Order: sequence, then structure tokens, then C-alpha cells
Amino acid sequence: METTNNKNLATFTHLSALSQYCIPFGNYIFPILIWSSNKDKSEFIDFNGKQVLNFQLSMFLYSLVLAIIAIPIILITVFSNIPLDTIINDGDFMRHHLSIENITGIAIVAIVAIFLFVGLKVAEFFLIIYASVKASNGERFQYPLTIPFIK
Repeated sequence: METTNNKNLATFTHLSALSQYCIPFGNYIFPILIWSSNKDKSEFIDFNGKQVLNFQLSMFLYSLVLAIIAIPIILITVFSNIPLDTIINDGDFMRHHLSIENITGIAIVAIVAIFLFVGLKVAEFFLIIYASVKASNGERFQYPLTIPFIK
């Protein structure tokens, strides 16, 4: 049976990952601070801290892979479909060159990668909330699709 203090610290460890929406890299800094200062006090806090950090590192890796797929494809597709003289001389180049007819199959891969990224961020948000609720109830929760970087 976990104490209320341990449950609260584990819950705050999970919720501190949401600081990424206000503070850059807050989803790594605050969980590391809470976990490293309290991991020796309780196995429950240690377990939850590792889960949060592994999940955040996994989300970073997945986001990086999706960005490596999407960004170059989009840039190449956009710049190959727009001649430079059209941008300079014609103010209505969007209608002529960025139409559905100019989208190639490879651009669809980039669009799918963007939708996967958005879905990943939405799932991340709700999984953090769900894990914090589980931690506040004293239950152990393992995030899905998490690579165990920290054991």
C-alpha cells in the first residue's frame, strides 16, 4: 500500500510532462527533477518516474522519425511545383501550382506522417492524464509503445 505522499509525487511526475506546452523541454526537465530527488524514497515513485521518462523519450523518437519523413518531402514537393518566376511575377501562384493535381504519391506519405504526428500528440496528452489518474489511485501503469531506455 502506497502512502498518499508517494501517490501524489508519482501523479505530479506524470503531470509534469504536460509542462511541454508552456516550457520548452519541460516534459523532460520536471519529471527528471521530481524522479531523481525522490526515487530512493519509494519504489512506486521510481517506477513511475522511469515510465514517464521512457514515454517522453519514445515520443521524441517517434516525432523525430515522422519529421524526418515529412519535412523534406513537403519542401521538395512545394518547391518543385512552384517556378521561381511565378512567385515573383504572379500574385496568384497558390491557385495555379498548389492544387490537388500537383500532389504526388510521395507527398501523400508526408501528409500521412503529419496526421500520424498529430494523432501521436493527442494520444500523448490523454495517456499522460490517464497515467496520472492511475498513479493517484496507487496503480502501476505502463505506457503503450514505450521503448525502455531507463531500466
